[in-house]
Amino acid sequence: MNDRELVDILKQTHTIALVGASDNPDRPSYRVMDYLLKQGYHVIPVSPKAAGKTLLGQQGFATLEDVPEKIDMVDVFRNSEAAWGVTKEAIAVGAKTLWLQLGVINEPAAALAREAGLNVVMDRCPAIEIPRLGLAK
Repeated sequence: MNDRELVDILKQTHTIALVGASDNPDRPSYRVMDYLLKQGYHVIPVSPKAAGKTLLGQQGFATLEDVPEKIDMVDVFRNSEAAWGVTKEAIAVGAKTLWLQLGVINEPAAALAREAGLNVVMDRCPAIEIPRLGLAK
C-alpha cells in the first residue's frame, strides 16, 4: 500500500467500526478511537464489552453485524488469529476497507478481503499514518 492509496482511503472514509474497542484509557484502541474522533471520523466501538454502552460518547455494539449503519472501514484491534473472523464479518457488512492494526498480520485474511473487493491495510495505525501523510486536523 503506497502513500497515495492510504491518502485516498483515509479521505474517502467517514465511518469506522473499531473492533476490539476498550474503555480503558491506557489501551491503544481507546487512544486511537479518541484520536480518530478528534480527526472528524464517526467511530463506532465494536466489542462484546461495548455492547449497549457508550464509549467516548459513541454507542457501542457487540459485533459488526449489530451496527445499524454503513461502515466504510473496519479497524481491527484484535490478535492476528482473530483477524480471519473479523474479515469475514467485514465482508458480510459491506465494508470498503479492512485495516489491521500494528502487529496484526494475517495474510490469508488479507487475501480473502482483497478477493471480496476491500482495500486492505495491514500492520499500520491510522493515528500514525494521518499525521505522517499531512492529513491531521
